[in-house]
Amino acid sequence: MENPFESGHIKNYILLYISVVVIMILFFLASTLFNDVKDVDKKVFNTEVSKELKAQRMKIKEEKKESSSLKSKLKLMDAKY
Repeated sequence: MENPFESGHIKNYILLYISVVVIMILFFLASTLFNDVKDVDKKVFNTEVSKELKAQRMKIKEEKKESSSLKSKLKLMDAKY
């Protein structure tokens, strides 16, 4: 096997690397320069909670209370072993 430093292959590898980097830079510039975004739509979130949603939340809370009362029938031991 030949030594790449003596045979001149290193020069080819460096040129290949530089050409790939230049192509990446050109694609980046082309995608940013020629794609002008004039306005950006601002997202506005609705912070008001509807009555239906409040009713659903209350129903869920009641169901949780009922399920927790079912769990309370089991008594745990006072001491840990």
